[in-house]
Amino acid sequence: MDPVIDTTVAHPARRYDYWLGGKDNFAADRESGDAIAARFPGIRTAVVENRAFLRRAVTHLAREAGIRQFLDVGTGLPTASNTHEVAQAVAPESRVVYVDNDPLVLVHARALLTGAPEGMTAYIDADLRDPERILAEAARTLDPERPVALMLLAILHFLTDEDDPYAIVRTLTAALPPGSHVVISHATADWLPPAAVAEISSGRHGAGRLRSRAEVTRFFTGLDLLDPGVVPLADWHGEPAHPPAAEVSMYAGVARTPLTPER
Repeated sequence: MDPVIDTTVAHPARRYDYWLGGKDNFAADRESGDAIAARFPGIRTAVVENRAFLRRAVTHLAREAGIRQFLDVGTGLPTASNTHEVAQAVAPESRVVYVDNDPLVLVHARALLTGAPEGMTAYIDADLRDPERILAEAARTLDPERPVALMLLAILHFLTDEDDPYAIVRTLTAALPPGSHVVISHATADWLPPAAVAEISSGRHGAGRLRSRAEVTRFFTGLDLLDPGVVPLADWHGEPAHPPAAEVSMYAGVARTPLTPER
């Protein structure tokens, strides 16, 4: 049965694609994207910088930490420097599982996100609010005895407090093998003008919650943060000349799970 794609309601993945200059979006996505951009012109810079952060984080984990397995939740539409491309450029044997809940994303992912023959890619149609399902299906591809990098890039801010996002992240991280890593980027209101906060938080663009640095840092509770900690996104091992924090309005961090399982 073909997936049902609702083109009348904006979807975060398709709106993100629009901001990146992609073509896999519809009028509702463009209207929503333009309304947000009118209040926060830096949004296009933010999505470009978020993709750059993905490249830096995955490269670091594959090259420096020896990670060979990646669970990318909230994949988004395929674009340049996808997780498997970055990881397999360092280690062709890397395994990558993509997770998204937009049928259009999964259609494109299955067609375009093909990895190196030495490695493996898989795709899960699931919502972040169902972490048990994500873990169960990811186990078909990922080795439970080897560390995994859990990628939660620009996805947690779509969860409201009622979704209990901290419990969701705890469920996911508790299932990771020792020595795994967690990568998070998250939108914040810490630098946004009130008009931008009001537009983004209005509910017209879907549910979500902008969070402070302290609130983003809380997602890493019980994990060992890598330097430089939770910082403005472009500051995480970015180039010396990078956009200011106010233009991106996102935090980012990478942490390692304990090397020995808790008793």
